[in-house]
Amino acid sequence: MSWDRWIRGKEIAPSIYAADFARLGEQLEALLVADARIFHFDIGDGFFIPEITMGPIVLESIASLVHDRGGVFDCHLMVQRPAQLFEQVHAAGGDSVTFHVEAEGDPAETIALARGLGLGVGVAFNPETPVAEAAAATEGADLAVCMSIHPGLSGQQLMPEALGRVVALRQLLPREIPIEVDGGVNLDNVAAVRQAGADVLVSGSGVFWGGDPAAAYHALVDAATAAAH
Repeated sequence: MSWDRWIRGKEIAPSIYAADFARLGEQLEALLVADARIFHFDIGDGFFIPEITMGPIVLESIASLVHDRGGVFDCHLMVQRPAQLFEQVHAAGGDSVTFHVEAEGDPAETIALARGLGLGVGVAFNPETPVAEAAAATEGADLAVCMSIHPGLSGQQLMPEALGRVVALRQLLPREIPIEVDGGVNLDNVAAVRQAGADVLVSGSGVFWGGDPAAAYHALVDAATAAAH
């Protein structure tokens, strides 16, 4: 499988970092039953971002649960040296890796390394990075990821200026390259994010923090679908 098959119209990608880890398997299963397909898995190293988040051991523990029900993992590497983690992520069950253009390494070489392992690959960029620079770095990748917060903690508010950055990115990229927006997506803004040009909308607190992840997921999907028409 690949990104062009994973994206079914407008995808909401639950961000596992915001889950209740005491009930992680239960919450993931509920989302899979609700027809979630793409799961966003954040890995932070304590250097590129201050937080040390989840790692390949957690990914490995839930890989069969998600894969057996047709789900996939997009592993967001908020790390200084992303290529060093590719083999571990692949072995643990990752399906795609997203690295930051601001991290170490040449983007084209980093994309090629991911491809060599059979991984999908995305390129993310932070709020301060010029959109044109980010668009150029995505050449050869499967998707571009516009950060609508500073990467790190769940629960941050979406930066309003991110919407204009998505519009600009859509104008610069070939139409076949999907855009993912990551950070602060919730029911209040999902329609605006979709209308700006996002194809995949990552939501952590918007899915997991309301007590019923499956219901929250459905509400976001419905809102994003309505905004597309």
